[in-house]
Amino acid sequence: MTEPQPDLTTEPHNGPATEPPLEPMPTDWQRALAVVAHPDDLEYGCAAAVAGWTDAGREITYVLATRGEAGIDTLEPATCGPLREQEQRASAAVVGVSSVEFLDHKDGVIEYGLRLRRDIAAAIRRHRPELVITLNHRDTWGGVAWNTPDHVAVGRATLDAASDAGNRWIFPELADQGLEPWNGVRWVAVAGSAQPTHAVDATPGLERSVRSLLEHRTYIEALTDEDPETYCRTFLLGNAEATGRRFGGKPAVAFELFSR
Repeated sequence: MTEPQPDLTTEPHNGPATEPPLEPMPTDWQRALAVVAHPDDLEYGCAAAVAGWTDAGREITYVLATRGEAGIDTLEPATCGPLREQEQRASAAVVGVSSVEFLDHKDGVIEYGLRLRRDIAAAIRRHRPELVITLNHRDTWGGVAWNTPDHVAVGRATLDAASDAGNRWIFPELADQGLEPWNGVRWVAVAGSAQPTHAVDATPGLERSVRSLLEHRTYIEALTDEDPETYCRTFLLGNAEATGRRFGGKPAVAFELFSR
């Protein structure tokens, strides 16, 4: 079940300006695969960075474990899932992403395990990215702001699948399906982490990130009584400015970067 990330302007994981500066994200790559649990996870997390990357000619593919069908209390899953899929595709298009796939795990009760690892490893083999992106895989967003089980399961499985994808003896059935091992993942970047290490200048993509999140209007209108555009703008600009205090004063999107 989808839940928005906490307001990072008040959460401790962006921290005060006295914390160490964030390093620039690597730029020597061409293909990235973003793997998250729900529609809107990337829009709350890192769409401004994605917009800048697609502007530079990089290829980004989105893979979502669920269709977010359990995310709106007033909508039955059979109605909610297709609607949220449609909103996700429109949202991705705003930041230059045309390839959006769904793994059809069940929203709200995703299980960490072999099936999830296999599905993500298959996606990595299929798209052969150098950079894999996911969302916070830890129990909290920092402090006592509790994360959701779906985020934890998908984030952890993505970190594991980056290795699984390159090992021909793990999930050998994937090769029988024409998905040969891919050991070319160089980094996994975790958005929304309480322990960020790197960042991307959000300035080129910030306005599009607002419009991208706003495409999830059905979900946002169920979430808050605030004007949807005001809500999206306040949330995203506040987070980018807070992160920027550790990135030379420029609005930024933060990641915890795991090298491989």
